[in-house]
Amino acid sequence: MTTVATEHKSDDIVTEEFDVLIVGAGVAGVGGAYHLSTQRPNGSFVVLESQESFGGTWWSHNYPGIRSDSDLHTYGYKFKPWTGPPIATAEEILKYMGEVINENDLASHIRYKHRIESASWSSEKNKWFIQAELTDTGEKKYFTANFLWMCQGYYRHSEGYTPDWPEMDSYQGEIVHTETWPKDLVYEGKKVIVIGSGASSATLIPAIAEKCEHVTLVQRSPIYYSTGRNRDDLAETLRELDVDPDWIHEIVRRKILRDTAIFFKRTLEKPDEVREELLNGIRNVLGPDYEIEPHFTPDYKPWRQRVAYVPDADFFESIKAGYVSVVTDEIETFTETGVVLKSGETHDADIVVTATGFNMNVLGDIDFTIDDEPLVLSDTVTYRGMMFTGVPNLLWVFGYFRGSWTYRADLLADFVCRLLTHMEARGAPRVEVRLRDEDKDMELLPWQDPESFNPSYLLRAMPFLPKSGAKPEWHHSQDYWEDTQVIPAIDLDGDEFIYQ
Repeated sequence: MTTVATEHKSDDIVTEEFDVLIVGAGVAGVGGAYHLSTQRPNGSFVVLESQESFGGTWWSHNYPGIRSDSDLHTYGYKFKPWTGPPIATAEEILKYMGEVINENDLASHIRYKHRIESASWSSEKNKWFIQAELTDTGEKKYFTANFLWMCQGYYRHSEGYTPDWPEMDSYQGEIVHTETWPKDLVYEGKKVIVIGSGASSATLIPAIAEKCEHVTLVQRSPIYYSTGRNRDDLAETLRELDVDPDWIHEIVRRKILRDTAIFFKRTLEKPDEVREELLNGIRNVLGPDYEIEPHFTPDYKPWRQRVAYVPDADFFESIKAGYVSVVTDEIETFTETGVVLKSGETHDADIVVTATGFNMNVLGDIDFTIDDEPLVLSDTVTYRGMMFTGVPNLLWVFGYFRGSWTYRADLLADFVCRLLTHMEARGAPRVEVRLRDEDKDMELLPWQDPESFNPSYLLRAMPFLPKSGAKPEWHHSQDYWEDTQVIPAIDLDGDEFIYQ
């Protein structure tokens, strides 16, 4: 491994060479840079980010009220204590990430406005050749890397998912998506329709409701919500006792992990009981006279989709105060002034907000080739949700559906560093995973079991995702406790690894 990046010039093209290239400067990419700088300080690496700054979601999302839907004791890194409220604003999260970058001298490794267009693996050179474009000038930039670390997140930042409703073009008001919220949008004193149930709606609505003439939430189907104070009593008690912040961070993380595991187990064993607990949390805010059916009574069992956490019940307080109306129905068509629902109801609005989810970006929407052949990811089989058969020197970070993304990002960062050190010790410039002889007749399955977790964005993307296998090694576990035992203990000389 080289200690610094080098440049290679050929036919007036300057190519920068690195040991590791990290795609994305969101929570996983910045965390990966930290781990490389501390665990492999003699190696060279670069982080390429298409946006103007670090932060991923927390940089690209600008809609009012934007905040985490995971607690920051677990969404924060394991190596840096979180000292603020459990549910944090985007501004607070960006400040935290900026401290990680500044405290560990990571800024010089990050290149902003670099959108990767293509990544080509050469078996002859045992390298990835990467072409990027500067988003402000269009200039091309070229890189090589021995190892590619995909930390680009899981959805496309450039645009959200919006269904194609009839007559949308006839609407005379403004249509905006939460993912591409205009910073100059004036919603004060306006009638606003928000389409879509989920964390985005529950975050946006209480932030704008009092300033609007009225907000109407139109949802096709409800989801589950949980409510509670934006405070962790254990963390606050330990702070009052002047316990070391590192200790507090670890203790609170472990407690939240335990509580989350217990809750998920109950959703499997006693789904009806959990359902009533979640619905009662809403009833307690809205009062006995509010008819929560059909608006807050999903037709699926808890945790088949993500449960949206509403801190201090602010979303429901907005409904209780009369600022917000909820309508559960499907849109028949748009009109010049609003929407017509399938029930025949009409709703007019000055602004329609489509909080209708996102499209997954599969491997960063990058044009991948392996020895000049296009990579078809759906033809591969995933190794523990992080590597793919037939794809050398690449690791993909994808987090947990029912837990904080950073748990798995931290865990896989340790694995990457261990793998790179192992390759160096073997003198092997290349590694990939393969099905072993005992796996050849293994049943191949969808990347994720739709009976276990089935949000729309995942179902839309499933045809483009890798296959899973019917053995533990060949699927993406959603069990953090299992992963903490299994991933650090992976035998890097096992038959599933090929080194050259």
